[in-house]
Amino acid sequence: MIYIIDDFLNNDILNKLNNYLVDFKEVDTTYKKFWVMDSPQDFTSYMITKISQIENKEIDHIFSFFRIATNELDTDWRIHCDSIINDKVPTRALVLYLSPLELNELNGTAFWRHKDYGDSLPYDKLTSDIYNDLIINDANVLDNWDLETVVGYKQNRLLSYPSNYFHSKYPNYAGEKGRKVFVMFYR
Repeated sequence: MIYIIDDFLNNDILNKLNNYLVDFKEVDTTYKKFWVMDSPQDFTSYMITKISQIENKEIDHIFSFFRIATNELDTDWRIHCDSIINDKVPTRALVLYLSPLELNELNGTAFWRHKDYGDSLPYDKLTSDIYNDLIINDANVLDNWDLETVVGYKQNRLLSYPSNYFHSKYPNYAGEKGRKVFVMFYR
């Protein structure tokens, strides 16, 4: 199940985050470069509490961070699923859109259908070899994918979805000032 919650944070928290999000660092994971910032522990705890309340159960937080993409940083498609994070298997991922809307065209998070696996990587097929093969060989080859839907970008919109769904940012660029998001993986 995918769910969306608009106006997720109160304006005070949203403004503090946007003032905080200025010093992104490059992280090179061999197959991909990301520009990220750590999430302060108080914000991470806040998010864990809020998501636990929404899902009506205690969640197990696996990993979270802030990320930026611009017209020059992080411009590949990288269609993927988040099935293995820090050697753990999350069941859900979320994106919280933080920066103001910059693009006047369709943009947000795209969900894709793979030519062999469908809309998600089944947990029974989840191996490091299959996951790595998808990231290395298929992530930027649009002929291997069909676009299913795009959840539109809106500042302060939270999007939560099963972590094994194939997805990417949409489009593969984000505007001059950039698309700033909070990302969290949990089970």
